[in-house]
Amino acid sequence: MAATIEDIKVKDTNIPLIFEQDKRLPLVTIQFIFKNSGSVADTTKAGLAKFSAKVMNEGTKKLGSSAFAEELESKAIHISASTGKETFVIEVGCLKEELDNGLKYFDMLLKDPNLAQDAIDKVKTTTLGSLARKENDFDYIASSELNALLFEGSVLANPSLGTVESVKSIELEDVKKFLTDNLVISKLMVVVGGDIEAEDVKTKVTKIIKSMAVGENGEVKNYSVTKEPKEKIVKKETEQAYIYFGSPYNISVNSEDYYKARVATFILGSSGFGSRLMEEIRVKRGLAYSAYARIDVTKSSSCMSGHLQTKLDSLEEAKKTVKDVVAQFVKEGVTKDELEQTKKFLLGSEPLRVETMSQRLNRTFMEYYNSQELGHSLKELELIGKLSLKDLNDFIKAHKEILDMSFAIVTKL
Repeated sequence: MAATIEDIKVKDTNIPLIFEQDKRLPLVTIQFIFKNSGSVADTTKAGLAKFSAKVMNEGTKKLGSSAFAEELESKAIHISASTGKETFVIEVGCLKEELDNGLKYFDMLLKDPNLAQDAIDKVKTTTLGSLARKENDFDYIASSELNALLFEGSVLANPSLGTVESVKSIELEDVKKFLTDNLVISKLMVVVGGDIEAEDVKTKVTKIIKSMAVGENGEVKNYSVTKEPKEKIVKKETEQAYIYFGSPYNISVNSEDYYKARVATFILGSSGFGSRLMEEIRVKRGLAYSAYARIDVTKSSSCMSGHLQTKLDSLEEAKKTVKDVVAQFVKEGVTKDELEQTKKFLLGSEPLRVETMSQRLNRTFMEYYNSQELGHSLKELELIGKLSLKDLNDFIKAHKEILDMSFAIVTKL
């Protein structure tokens, strides 16, 4: 059956419940998703959201990390916390017969997270270890530097993992406050899929939610990309040059023209072989093994970005080629053949994007989260099928802002 949405009312607050029943396997998955609680909430210390999620993965204070994990494992229950750019997610997965136990342990975790100094110290040590390993991950360095350029002065300029300085500064009280402010009813959405009845889910989930504080919702703030092109070169002992580029993209997450942006970017750089960037940079010039461009359009930001690796002595040529390809793309648009091939791929691959329950649930969640009507994705495909070459090229030529590219480059000392 298709996913449905209805509200659960708790403490005069409506919590959206996205549900899809699937009886093929005796499994149930429940995601408790808190909006405006991911990296965008790192307003005091970079990496705090991800750090707090890792603390939630350390079990309860009463049982501790090991004992809590052992209890879950003995019943084949999975509970994990993670963060995205705009969300904080706690997921419970288990056999249908263990659902009550799974929710019991989730409730325990919610009421008694392991907010002890030893848990904070453990997470701090592992996070600093991850950051130390990133020092030789040149893709990570270039990507982080690009975000710092594109979103200079805002929370999105900081890496979601944090920096060595910010992670060292995170204290127990910081995590307590983050969890208190963000794991609240007013920010909550619940996504459920599996072998269970809708009314049963509502009853079980409502019982847990009642113990949570209402808190404050708060809308996700939108951060503009810098309009002035900038460049940052980081010198490392590397055998290749890592080129990351990005620019503003003036389109909103629920824009009527978003499907045009999707088609345009597919042709420019996200389709792999056959894309403009791949054709010019790899096939014709042999400057790189691969070259990609994509758009990232969310509530908090909208930009185009891309990347490639090239030989050290090909750095300037590769960078110039990227600029030239994008400039020609904006000036001349696409060909009829490029549009038709893109339509065939996007429409033909649709069944692969909704073949699993998790894919369908995620699609429904994103439609609701972006304030779109259910079935919006299918209507978007219809629009893609009807898209004319003139309308697409008019759209491409109207978005000259993508020419204002900033570059973050890692190259040899």
